[in-house]
Amino acid sequence: MNFLEVKNLTKILNGKAVLSDISFSLPAAHIYGFIGRNGAGKTMLFRAVSGLIHPTSGEVWVQGKLLGRDLSFPQNIGLVIENIGLLPEFTGFKNLRMLSKIKNTLTDEQIRAAIVRVGLDPEDKRPVRKYSLGMKQRIVLAQALMESPDLLVLDEPTNALDQDGVELIRSILQEEKARSATILIASHSREDIDLLCDVIFRMDGGHISEIIHREEYIQGSGAI
Repeated sequence: MNFLEVKNLTKILNGKAVLSDISFSLPAAHIYGFIGRNGAGKTMLFRAVSGLIHPTSGEVWVQGKLLGRDLSFPQNIGLVIENIGLLPEFTGFKNLRMLSKIKNTLTDEQIRAAIVRVGLDPEDKRPVRKYSLGMKQRIVLAQALMESPDLLVLDEPTNALDQDGVELIRSILQEEKARSATILIASHSREDIDLLCDVIFRMDGGHISEIIHREEYIQGSGAI
């Protein structure tokens, strides 16, 4: 059984198809890249896969369960997508601790470890509003990773990071793949796509215009 299946997915907003008849099936434990210009539909597709929007038509199946019928959201998902906000008056640790109470499966030490993993200090007493853009990106990634999700959906995961941060996050994503996580990445960074992704989906005008497998890319028959 494929981990994720999208079947004839269409989303119409204000009379315009922002997603148009998208279908694909993704086995588990791979990293999938989604590329395309701004407005191509990458973020909207990620919202649909995450259960944040309902399709006008079509289906999204996650681990054999239909979103919108069997469950509202994927059961074990880590998400980094535009406009995911933290409470600016609290520390990074307190933000993650409050989020962890939804499932209540993590200890404080596990939360601290997640923060250390992305290169931050869990004892930092500064509120999130005083974080740099790179620090905010790291703490958002920590919240996505901290519960060891089966599905990671990451929109521009290396945005605002310095080179050390970029390399750290790429290493973490390879570790997540090794523990059998299924990872979807949208990125404008060619290096992110080149170095991480097993299969690459090119999006244009709300539909998938090309699918490139790593073997083809390495052999030179596919160009990103």
